[in-house]
Amino acid sequence: MKQLKTNDSDPSLELVVIVDRDNRITGATPRWKMRRDRLIHRASFIIVFRPEGRLLVQKRTPDKDIYPGLLEIAAGGVVRHGETYKISALRELQEETGITGIDLNFHFDFYFEDDSNRVWGRIFSCIWDGDIKPQKEEVEWGRFLGQDEIEEGITRGKFTPDSEYLYWLAKERGIIPDYAPRAEKRQSL
Repeated sequence: MKQLKTNDSDPSLELVVIVDRDNRITGATPRWKMRRDRLIHRASFIIVFRPEGRLLVQKRTPDKDIYPGLLEIAAGGVVRHGETYKISALRELQEETGITGIDLNFHFDFYFEDDSNRVWGRIFSCIWDGDIKPQKEEVEWGRFLGQDEIEEGITRGKFTPDSEYLYWLAKERGIIPDYAPRAEKRQSL
């Protein structure tokens, strides 16, 4: 495959991996073109748990190119040209949360599609008991929430469509256990 230059200063110009419906790589293109043409791409998703089971929820900044201002149950993002899913996951986890030096657990791949997004996602998880340092360019805030708070936010349409899909899929597959803690003190989403 021809080596293409990436651009770290302008996210719309970064080259992302493009795949077909079977998740086979077909090329790379700038993010802006992938979004404009709704090309199928890859993304990493990392569910971050506290040791007692709460999940990290992040609020996207209002200037994101997709789903601005909505909540997510996973750190992550597009797989750049030349990256594997795991390298992407480790990079995104560090960029969005400041988490480094941690082992990721691989769970499964999934396909998600809506009117503005077509993506093959790979789900990872980790347990983190330290501080979260949200990346101000992409993440307005990050908090660890219980399942009841997350499910209420989903009911109220506060989460990105892919996060909502991922949440229920991860629960169905046992990654988010039914016994995960409920909120100790309600937080407004």
